[in-house]
Amino acid sequence: MENSENKHYNPREIEPEIYKLWEDSGFFNPDNLPVKKGKPYCIIMPPPNANEALHIGHALDFTIQDTLIRFNRMRGRKTLWLPGADHAGFETQVVFEKKLEKEGKSRFQFDRDTLYKMIWDYVQENKHIMEEQARCLGASCDWSREKFTLDPKIVEIVYATFKKLYDEGLVYRGNRIINWCPKHQTGLSDLEVKYEDRDDKLWYFKYPLSSGSGHITVATTRPETMLGDTAVAVNPKDAKYKKLVGQKVKLPLTDREIPIIADSAVELEFGTGAVKVTPSHDPVDFDIAGRHNLEFIEVIGKDGKMTDKAPAAYRGLKVDEARAKVVADLNTLGLMEKEESYKHSVGICYKCGRTIEPLVMEQWFVKIKPLSEKAIEAVKKGETKFATKKYEKIFMHWMRNIKDWNISRQIVWGIRIPAWYKGGQIHIGADSPGEGWTQDTDVFDTWFSSGQWPFVTLMTSGHDDLKEFYPTSVMVTAWDILFFWVARMIMMGIYRIGKVPFNEVFIHGLVKDKYGKKMSKSKGNVINPLAVVEERGADALRMSLIFGSEADSDTPISDEKVIAQQRFANKIWNASKFVMNNLGDNFDPSAVKKPKYTKEDKWILKELETATKKITADIKKYKFHEAAQEAYHFFWHKFCDKTIENVKMRIQNGSADAETGRLVLWTVLYNSLKLLHPFMPFVSEAIYQKLPSRPKKMLMIEDWPDL
Repeated sequence: MENSENKHYNPREIEPEIYKLWEDSGFFNPDNLPVKKGKPYCIIMPPPNANEALHIGHALDFTIQDTLIRFNRMRGRKTLWLPGADHAGFETQVVFEKKLEKEGKSRFQFDRDTLYKMIWDYVQENKHIMEEQARCLGASCDWSREKFTLDPKIVEIVYATFKKLYDEGLVYRGNRIINWCPKHQTGLSDLEVKYEDRDDKLWYFKYPLSSGSGHITVATTRPETMLGDTAVAVNPKDAKYKKLVGQKVKLPLTDREIPIIADSAVELEFGTGAVKVTPSHDPVDFDIAGRHNLEFIEVIGKDGKMTDKAPAAYRGLKVDEARAKVVADLNTLGLMEKEESYKHSVGICYKCGRTIEPLVMEQWFVKIKPLSEKAIEAVKKGETKFATKKYEKIFMHWMRNIKDWNISRQIVWGIRIPAWYKGGQIHIGADSPGEGWTQDTDVFDTWFSSGQWPFVTLMTSGHDDLKEFYPTSVMVTAWDILFFWVARMIMMGIYRIGKVPFNEVFIHGLVKDKYGKKMSKSKGNVINPLAVVEERGADALRMSLIFGSEADSDTPISDEKVIAQQRFANKIWNASKFVMNNLGDNFDPSAVKKPKYTKEDKWILKELETATKKITADIKKYKFHEAAQEAYHFFWHKFCDKTIENVKMRIQNGSADAETGRLVLWTVLYNSLKLLHPFMPFVSEAIYQKLPSRPKKMLMIEDWPDL
């Protein structure tokens, strides 16, 4: 705080010094904390992608978590915030593939081991950037316990979980229809598929009856897949088709005949009530085929082109080309009845926007129902509580309708599936069982390992952390990964450890621009949190984010809000400087005997007590915006505008109660710094270091005010 005579608070100069002071003290490590009372408090940091710089969403995440950690540390609890980084599987490989594309290269030019090593080196080059950025934001996490999802000990535990699931019949390998991205050449879970509304065509085609006595008309949005049809289906309740069930039709453009079947999955209101059944390329049709023992014919390949199973005229065509040709050919044959506009929802890859192709492939799946049932029961019993009922209801609805989880990914970056094959045999284990065995080339869905994050981090810390900190206290994250991650952590934690991974869940909104719009590079409204820290300071950014962090709504952020909080940091700095100038370096509050408080003194001390109670209660209830606003208004509008001005006049006039006034200034400033510290740790700590008669080595280990 060498620039204490400066009029303005200089975060660029002070914040790095303060963070070094904290880190050197060792107090981020819970084992070094001087006072430990009550139940230990632990947050496992949602691990950011190791290859990326932090974005504004991370800044909100970190601010909320750090607020809770600092608050509970000051309340004397043994407090652990365990940091980490995620290899982020598919996401990272996509980023790396874009890098290769810019260099005129493709991932398919490299063998598996070479590509993995290239991505590993790329991630290691970038991983430390994210860590330093977290420090700049003031993250008071225990860096000595930092974890990476590809740490060898973590991989061992992930393997053990997979083997346990396999041995207990909860994971299986089977041919199922999956979501396939033709661009990235990998399967995706249901959660990784986005849906967008499209204005397409609905075509009506005639399928001639084999008997020659007429035709049946089917409606479809995907004419190209008809080349792989193995049935036409109608609803058994549809009276107009009862006589046709059991007959056959000649499949146009092919030399095959296929049956007309009845199945309740057919929607009576769709099209004509008769639909084509293509088991290899539609999830509903896949299920219908299983019930009716239909043939599977794959006419679209992994590359998004028509396969050799399609008639010769269509082989090698891209999907859109094949669609146009099928429509044209059926029209030429007089088999197209009509076409009409049709609005429907289409699944696309959440990373590249390419239309998802449902394909039947052999993959690894988790039987999710037994896991989800136990998670539902745990939430019902209150073993894990959601801070807001809204997200608990959403969680429950999704968990009750959950489907088996495809955990195979056809990429190289990630934890390779420890399955070995020889003939029809399968061996599960990290090492080959002997000659002639081949390991699966797929890797786990990154959420399979991330779903185990709370217990793998604590199990591998080298301490007795699992026993001491599990279940953790709270999971703080944005709503957009409620299903991706939170639900899976609850399921996996109960399955592997026998307990929920966290006692509470606080789901917050996303950070939006000042107009409430989602931030994106294309819109030009992205805010770089580190650029804001460089210009305005971490405290200003943190306070501007926390001011709007209501659980049930997104958080708008703007330059104006950050500037307003920068002014507040300056206000704290200048007001504190004035107080300390009037106290002097040797002021001792205990030396003021029998203070004679004025009416104004009693008022501010009562207001301090009220503010302390409200801020404490609000933080406990995750009402961070209300707690931060209370701290702001108390310090600026009550302490600065009224009390400081009042005592200033008493000191200047040499009043008899001036010394009592100094005691009031010291008391209110001392406790105000504590109240502000969880939100604005840098400026509060910097001032505390200059406070005369400060009781502790640093503010971060002070006692939370108990007035």
